[in-house]
This record gives sequence, structure tokens and C-alpha cells, in this order.
Amino acid sequence: MLLIHALPAFNDNYIWLLENTHLQTCAVVDPGDAQPVLNWLANHSHIALTDILITHHHADHTGGVAELVTQTQARVFAPANEQVPKRDISVDEGAHFFVQGKAVHVMAVPGHTKGHVVYFFADEDLPMVFTGDTLFAAGCGRLFEGTPAQMLKAMRRLRQLPKSTLVYCAHEYTLSNLRFAHAVEPDNLAIQQRLAEVEHQRDKNQITLPTNIELEQQTNPFMRFDQAHVIHKIQQRLQQSALSDVEVFAAIRSWKDEF
Repeated sequence: MLLIHALPAFNDNYIWLLENTHLQTCAVVDPGDAQPVLNWLANHSHIALTDILITHHHADHTGGVAELVTQTQARVFAPANEQVPKRDISVDEGAHFFVQGKAVHVMAVPGHTKGHVVYFFADEDLPMVFTGDTLFAAGCGRLFEGTPAQMLKAMRRLRQLPKSTLVYCAHEYTLSNLRFAHAVEPDNLAIQQRLAEVEHQRDKNQITLPTNIELEQQTNPFMRFDQAHVIHKIQQRLQQSALSDVEVFAAIRSWKDEF
């Protein structure tokens, strides 16, 4: 059995820990800080850290790697096209391997960074995807190194995953993302309902993750770039009528940057 634990780090990061209760081993995704992981391991001394998965090179996702490797000798999977410390296995589009007894498929999704990858666990009963800073709950990552066209391609691909796929992203951005989504689609009932639920959760300091692909299809403006209401909103905002999908997406991302 695989259990997923959220280990808070910094102001709003989550380090995801995947515990295999049968093997008594675990993996972590994007450990920007080693200490939350070491604290968890100290409280679960029968569990060994064997794998570290990295989505991209930013320090809040990689800062704890070196210490964890020193302490545990865990193997490190990291994007082939990014500089990541202590990398053992370089991964890129189409890579397949097993972690904690589960099949993992790698998707290259440049946009936030040039070499960003996500890890899709294609379990028939409970598919999961660890998206780093590419797909957030009701949002997507800023375009630090890539282009709107690249991030648009990533959103197209991710929204085609099975609707039941659980999405584990790296930050607690859901509330601010939904407030923006509501500005984009004020009449979207799914967004209204989700916003109210998340406001209630955050008032109690509760985690709002994981999300799932179906919910993102319904409420994430970066996955809804080709929906009539979203297109119309952007046309009004830009005062232009004929816009390509990339132009709509770029306008949404630019609006969110200043929201």
C-alpha cells in the first residue's frame, strides 16, 4: 500500500513523501529542505528513504537533496536538461521506471523552466501525477524560462490524463489561484463552489491538495483557455476579436502575473 504524506516546507511548499507500507521504504518529491524529511524519518525509523524525484532545478525543490543523499544514500531522479545536485538517473520525455513498486512515466513539460518534468504514476486504481511548479490547483507556474506556447502544450497534455488522476503540486496556491479564476469566469458555478470550499479550508489552515484532473478541467483557467467564456473575457480585456489559443493563454498568464 502506498501512502502519500505532505511535509510542509518554507512558507507554502509541500514535499511529497510516498510511503510503501509493505516494503517499509519511501520516496520524496522535490525536497527543497532536508529537515522536514529527516524529521519524518526520525519518527518512522523502520522506513528507509530510497528514492528522490526532482521536477526542476529551483532551490526550493532541490535544496535538501545533497543532505538527504548523505544521510540515506537515496537515488536521485532528476531532469536531464537541468542542473540538479547528486543526480543519479537523468530522466526526460518518455522515461519509464519503478518507484516504490509503482510504474512511473516521465513527461517533459518546459515552461516554468526549460527542463521541467512531471512524474505520472499510471496506477489503474489510483493514478497520480507530481507536477512540481507546472500545474497547480486552479493555476499554472510562472514562465521563468519557457514560453506561453510551451506551457500551453503542457496544459493540453495534462488535461488529457485520466480524470481521476490525483494532482500533487508543490505549493499551497489554491486560494489565490481560485480568486483569479473567479475573475476570469465569474459565472462559473464550479469555480464559485470550489472557492467557497477552499476559503473554508484555509480559514482552518487545512491543506487543499491533492486536486484532480477533472476538477482542474472545470475550474482552472489555464486548462480552460479554449472555452468560450474565457476567450470572450480575454477578447474584452485585450479589445481584440481574433485570438489564437496561444494568444489567449499568454494573456491569461500575463493577467495572473499582475493580479
